[in-house]
Amino acid sequence: MAKPDKVAAVAEIADRFRNASATVVTEYTGLSVSQLGKLRRALGSSAKYRVAKNTLVKRAVEDAGIEGMDDLFVGPTAITFVEDDPVEAAKVLKDFAKEHNALVIKGGYMDGRPITVEEIQKLADLESREVLLSKAAGAFKAKLSQAAAMFNEPASQVARLAAALEEKQRESGDAPAES
Repeated sequence: MAKPDKVAAVAEIADRFRNASATVVTEYTGLSVSQLGKLRRALGSSAKYRVAKNTLVKRAVEDAGIEGMDDLFVGPTAITFVEDDPVEAAKVLKDFAKEHNALVIKGGYMDGRPITVEEIQKLADLESREVLLSKAAGAFKAKLSQAAAMFNEPASQVARLAAALEEKQRESGDAPAES
């Protein structure tokens, strides 16, 4: 018979898996409580770092309908549940793992499929969502400016041509008759 606290823990973890935009599974052997606290603070409010028992996590993953992650739940396991931008959380985990060799990224889950450590590293190397959006906006603005200049050019050419013809007629003494 399942204990109510374990059933509640499984339900809570399964809910986090369902609601997360991405998850990253890590091994934390050798990290102190203060270092784990530092990692949690670095992740901020957009991601939750949770240490959990593998048996409970496996049940929660099954309840959430996620497949292909069972091999990640071996040894001391902690899961980062990313609620917002997965790029920022991946950067924090990658940087923290560089500073603290005890943190090992095992893999994760995003967009309905398991992701590898290499994919998490690539994700961490991307620029943030805000930076990418601002670059896209700048590129769109440049293209719109080019289009505006291109549409304005024929009218400018006609005006220059008319001014040149008028100048030529004045020089030759053939001023147009005004009515």
